[in-house]
Amino acid sequence: MTYTINRLFPSGDFQDIDGRTRAALAASGFGVLTEIDVQATMKKKIDADLPAYLILGACNPKMAFEAIRMEPRVGAMLPCNVIIRQLDGGVEVSAIDPAASMSAIDNAALHAVAGEVRDMLAEAIARI
Repeated sequence: MTYTINRLFPSGDFQDIDGRTRAALAASGFGVLTEIDVQATMKKKIDADLPAYLILGACNPKMAFEAIRMEPRVGAMLPCNVIIRQLDGGVEVSAIDPAASMSAIDNAALHAVAGEVRDMLAEAIARI
């Protein structure tokens, strides 16, 4: 089982794909709660060079609330991370597959919610 939902933009501009990703997430009901500029962090902390790489912490509040009500510790696995990274062949967007990550929890109702969130994220990635 793969653990991410991926889409490659072979001729994509990083800033353009970043903006389009945020818009697609919003259109699918997700807000971006956190943002980590991995490229800048690695340069600052260990003087390592890395191509452009962002981690967006995306959250759909209704779905997160539902999941937390079912499994209070599930917050350790939230929000849903979405990465945007520069590759030699373009820009790739990858979102966590919540169904894959939640499979570690023995709760069938939570798995159903995770499947819904996976579908919402897949829709957002397709919308970019």
